[in-house]
Amino acid sequence: METQELHRGRLIDHIQLVVRDLSAAQTFYAAVFEVLSIPIGGTGDGFFWADELFVSTPDSKAAQGALTGRHHLAFQARSREMVDAFYKAALANGGKDNGAPGERAYHPGYYAAFVLDPDGNNIEAVYHGEANRSAPSVHITF
Repeated sequence: METQELHRGRLIDHIQLVVRDLSAAQTFYAAVFEVLSIPIGGTGDGFFWADELFVSTPDSKAAQGALTGRHHLAFQARSREMVDAFYKAALANGGKDNGAPGERAYHPGYYAAFVLDPDGNNIEAVYHGEANRSAPSVHITF
């Protein structure tokens, strides 16, 4: 098999999900981010955020009164065990099964689980197998 090279962290600056029930969303995402070792970055009146994901209520200034449609978001996991823990945490905190942890045919070593968040978004945790990373994350200060 030829070597594959993937880039992460250079295309998406941020994503906003506008949800019906912020409390349910925050419970769900706090639980799955905890097992993925991603801290909640901050909260405020009608929103919370973690890394590139911003979640708000429809009445937030940025949402302009409209819910977002159904999205598929895939979060990186550092191991198969982390994918398994994501799946369990998601189901225990308001998520619904949309594909139990397992190998997928996307490429050799692709191990993922899929759940629906409280608003019906298809949320995935994926481990791509052993890989060399140039950095653990892109760190921006300003």
